[in-house]
Amino acid sequence: MNKVISWVIGLTIGGTVGALVVMLLVPISGEEIIRRLKTGYQETMKEARLASAKRQAELEAELATMQKRRQLPEKTGK
Repeated sequence: MNKVISWVIGLTIGGTVGALVVMLLVPISGEEIIRRLKTGYQETMKEARLASAKRQAELEAELATMQKRRQLPEKTGK
């Protein structure tokens, strides 16, 4: 258990130090970084929604095909 706690503490400290170093050395302003992150997030979400809608349509079409095949023929004669 101590190894896990040490690993988590080390990861947290390393991540914090890494983020601070990047913030200090990056050649663009904080506002620009935030703008880029927001834009990237919005584009990623848009692409994910499109991919989700496409996959949903594919699965619905597949389900409809499977349901058609499964239907029993109706009895027409008595």
